[in-house]
Amino acid sequence: MTHAGNAGSGSQSRTPTRDRHPQPGITGLVIRPLHEHDLSAADRILRLAFGTFVGHPDPPKLWPGKDYIRTRWLADPSAAFGAELDGELVGSNFAARWGSVGSFGPLTVHPDRWDQGVARRLLDPVVALFARWGTAHAGLFTFPHSPKHIHLYQKFDFWPRYLTAIMSKSVTRLAPVRGSVRYSELSEHERGGQLAACRELADAIYPGLDLEREICAVQAQGLGDTLLARDDAGLLGFAVCHCGVGTEAGDGACYVKFAATRPGPTAAQRFDGLLEACETFAAARNLTRLVGGVNLARHEAYRRMIARGFRTDFQGVTMHLPNDPGYDRPDVFLIDDWR
Repeated sequence: MTHAGNAGSGSQSRTPTRDRHPQPGITGLVIRPLHEHDLSAADRILRLAFGTFVGHPDPPKLWPGKDYIRTRWLADPSAAFGAELDGELVGSNFAARWGSVGSFGPLTVHPDRWDQGVARRLLDPVVALFARWGTAHAGLFTFPHSPKHIHLYQKFDFWPRYLTAIMSKSVTRLAPVRGSVRYSELSEHERGGQLAACRELADAIYPGLDLEREICAVQAQGLGDTLLARDDAGLLGFAVCHCGVGTEAGDGACYVKFAATRPGPTAAQRFDGLLEACETFAAARNLTRLVGGVNLARHEAYRRMIARGFRTDFQGVTMHLPNDPGYDRPDVFLIDDWR
């Protein structure tokens, strides 16, 4: 979900700085850490920017009940950046670290400051952060129909690849899925072991991929839960879910932020079971919609979601740094969308 607004021109530099690339109209722009007292303003800018870009009739009221700002700041304040001009916040950007994989967004700029290079300046510290983290694979989700967005990110060596479908279905009540447990139900000792198991499973899909930050953020902030699909041999899959108002899901929805099953000949069947567990969980929380994004390069996962009744609500394109597939392969059964 990066970014709302029109992209300005810029260079390929990956070094964060206050004064690089000065342009008319942005003298005095400061890129700095985003602080807690900035979050309300950042949220207003996000809704106004995206609402204006997509033509919402009342932009500030876009996405009622959803929170993309406070939840991400709380997960890692050191990876959140603000753009300040004359003492006023005019934009923000957030990075996320999943072990060896990084993504960023939402990157938003106040509409009054579009086409002035603010978005490019907010990219500098994020790309530098990826370098410090030693990120092996990084990317973003953006509008496939906007040449200006694509052009901006290409200047930082992000390149468009496959579309990502944001899909949803109505929740129906299903019988409990055997072997599925919730992370919140585990003891502290058990949680440590299951985090290690999730790390090992994710690493089998892409070296160094690690969802511990997301799992712990959901638990610490009370955003939902993580579902663990297990049998006697160990962990078969897991799903990190946001539920309802004040999360990335919004009112009445369960949003699968990440889900994956262990690679192997039965991965597709395990994926079906994990989707069923997510729907059962949503029903137990009295939620009516199940939402998840899947990159279309994961063709078999996409087909499985369609077969279970998911339909595409909208599509974005992922852009990768460098231009490699990462874990977007037909044999990977994984849900995420980098919004």
